[in-house]
Amino acid sequence: MKNKLFSFFYYIFSFLLYLISFPFLVFLSFKRKYKKSIPARFFLCKNPPFKNKNIWFHACSLGETKALKPLIEKFENVNLSVITNTGFEEAKRYKNADIRFLPFEIFLPFWVRPCKTFVVMEAELWYMLFLCAKRKCNKTVLLNARISEKSYPKYLKFKWFYKKIFENIDIVLAQSEEDKKRLSELGAKQIEITGNIKTYFKPKITTKYIKNKPLIVVASTHPNEEKAILEQLPLDKFQVVVVPRHPERFDEVYEIMKKYGNIGRISEKCKVKSEKCILENDLILMDRMGELVNLYAVADMVVLGGSFVDNVGGHNPIEAAYFNKPIISGKYIFNQKALYKEVEGIEICEVEEISSLLEKAKPTVIKNRLDLEKTISFIL
Repeated sequence: MKNKLFSFFYYIFSFLLYLISFPFLVFLSFKRKYKKSIPARFFLCKNPPFKNKNIWFHACSLGETKALKPLIEKFENVNLSVITNTGFEEAKRYKNADIRFLPFEIFLPFWVRPCKTFVVMEAELWYMLFLCAKRKCNKTVLLNARISEKSYPKYLKFKWFYKKIFENIDIVLAQSEEDKKRLSELGAKQIEITGNIKTYFKPKITTKYIKNKPLIVVASTHPNEEKAILEQLPLDKFQVVVVPRHPERFDEVYEIMKKYGNIGRISEKCKVKSEKCILENDLILMDRMGELVNLYAVADMVVLGGSFVDNVGGHNPIEAAYFNKPIISGKYIFNQKALYKEVEGIEICEVEEISSLLEKAKPTVIKNRLDLEKTISFIL
């Protein structure tokens, strides 16, 4: 009875909030950024319920939708809901997914249809969403669940509310032991540790590179990084491969590299789709896309670009850390902080300090690595 009363008053509160926000929502719906999401979510424009009783995944925006890839690829067909335009555009990449914008909560009792398993990514803890899914789906799952030390006190202030939400979640798949403890305190019941889905990476090596000296891979570089980094590297002791982030800069970077020694271009040395490629020069420009994983496999050290200039925000360290390579990075990593926290042992420094770290840097380790098969077993 108490739960029914709570649900009733929660719905009334949500409906009143919707009425108050209605004029503002109409105004925002004309803005380019929201022209698809707001009409679909708040007015159900071209946003019908799912047709088939598949596994239903829900993610918020671009990052969460992208992270679901290894799971979605394991199923023949899935339903996938998102909230943002960027999430929707990313979702369209999945050919096996039926995609919708998730409606606002007042529409969910009439919109949600039966599904095999309802899987929500991370912190999308909407009360009405889980309540409706619990009633109509075989199972409800919270995936990649995490509560940071910083945000934990804020969650505790509303513990009574989160307890209501967790009553409608059958299984919580947490990233770590610490997350399990915090989620349990908030009322989660069956909690399993499966790791962080954003750490999942399964490389396919397509070319075996053969080096003749210890190899440094200078990865995903941007303007003003190549020169600054190369000046810190002892080319008499190492082979160095520079991999610009954008292909339109290949010729520009080649001209910069010519000043630093015996240089070659991969495109001149090895055929496309070669099974084996010998790295002959001391300094090599990687002027092909999609080769970083192949290089990481044989590297002795990785200097991760996009982090020594202040206008990029860093790049994903997981691929290099998969091979346990020592990683040296700059301090400008504001777009990748979450993933950097998942890698133990990255050396963060000013560009002038790179040379002093070449001997000190140690192998990196991915923390909370996802157990994909275990995760799938709990979803099925």
